[in-house]
Amino acid sequence: MEELNNVLDESELNLLSKNLSIKKLGEGIYDSPIDFFDDNLVKEKIFIDDEEKMYPIIESSKVEIVRKNDKNLPLFELGGARKKLYFEPGKTKSAIVTCGGLCPGLNAVIRGIVMMNYYLYKNQITYGIKYGFEGLVKEKGHEVMLLTPDMVRDIHLEGGTILGSSRGPQDFGKMVDRLEELGISILYTVGGDGTQKGALSIQQEIEKRGLKISVIGIPKTIDNDIYYVQKSFGFETAFSKACEVIYSAHVEAEASYNGVGIVKVMGRDSGFIAAYATIASNLVNFCLVPELDFDLEGENGLLKHLERRLLRRKHAVIVVAEGAGQKYVSDPDNPKYDASGNLKLGDIGVYLKEKIKDYFHEKKIPVSIKYIDPSYTIRSTPTTPNDSIFCIQLAQMAVHAGMSGRTGMIVGYYNDHFIHIPMELATLKRKKLDLASQLWLSVLESTGQPANMKN
Repeated sequence: MEELNNVLDESELNLLSKNLSIKKLGEGIYDSPIDFFDDNLVKEKIFIDDEEKMYPIIESSKVEIVRKNDKNLPLFELGGARKKLYFEPGKTKSAIVTCGGLCPGLNAVIRGIVMMNYYLYKNQITYGIKYGFEGLVKEKGHEVMLLTPDMVRDIHLEGGTILGSSRGPQDFGKMVDRLEELGISILYTVGGDGTQKGALSIQQEIEKRGLKISVIGIPKTIDNDIYYVQKSFGFETAFSKACEVIYSAHVEAEASYNGVGIVKVMGRDSGFIAAYATIASNLVNFCLVPELDFDLEGENGLLKHLERRLLRRKHAVIVVAEGAGQKYVSDPDNPKYDASGNLKLGDIGVYLKEKIKDYFHEKKIPVSIKYIDPSYTIRSTPTTPNDSIFCIQLAQMAVHAGMSGRTGMIVGYYNDHFIHIPMELATLKRKKLDLASQLWLSVLESTGQPANMKN
């Protein structure tokens, strides 16, 4: 076991002990309506066999260690169209709910599900649930929307979600009552960690009642922090838009003597947006993420390194994730939480700006500081073309999974494959940036910042 601990990372070790099988409501009895090809050989290839799986551990050295220790290699079920369906095409009612904060791509996912249901599976009724899980509680008074192709045709060109959103838990029993009343066979939950935990509780209540309702999750997190999901929709748009802001901060910094541009990006617990935007822009000198502890003061603190940078180059750009440096701005004795149960963060961006200003004022070194926080602008923007492709594919994979009778799962993307992940596994914890990874090495190589800014 010690050998495994030395070679595998935490997420890989977890996979060795977890059940990766996907729950099914029953065996498929209906033929898939997919019939695009005349060639029977090609026609057979487009369907995914239920026994077709993907190895999440792929490095040869790790595979050898797992086998040497008499462990079975974990296998994820592949996503995609199934030849046999549990729900009857043309007679299946679905519902879509979007929860949590806004994220680029929500409308694209909604559109993808509606179009798949209507045109491919001939299902005429897809309901939109207004204002998150709150809309599934009848007493809240939110009317459901009947989503038609005409209604959703152009919504992928807009940011936000036409269904609205909300945070916070609701009564699972009342939500399942509403699904029964509407005659829903498949519920698609589009949201992050909290949403999928809620979806899991809904699925468990459905199972307890012996109902045949499928619950399929589509992971939505702008921070890209869903466990065992390589990337989530909206993430590429987020760091792409952040790059535009970083460019502006760089222009402002370079135009001033000792100019400092500070850009705060989203990233409560995980610094993926900051890291990717830093590498993609190639204009950043210091990248601060929640996973990296750093000191401000002292010979090896950020302020001293910034001073050396300004003396040498006369300008600098800092990108900071919102969850970085919380030891400086949070009050652990009086924590506050939002409706989703997330710890409210202190504003590290404004704090950093003031500390830099005070530090250089004391040293009588003139500086010009420009601070930009584009968070709400980024999360409400439409998707980039590549992200839009990803949204549509996730929606397609979700509908394939739902129609096949799978439940209690999310559609994920791992090692460049669409896969099915049990909700229990996906909500186990949040994915973090690995400071020993090639990704973080690329950040250090791009910025030139020290790997360690601790005294």
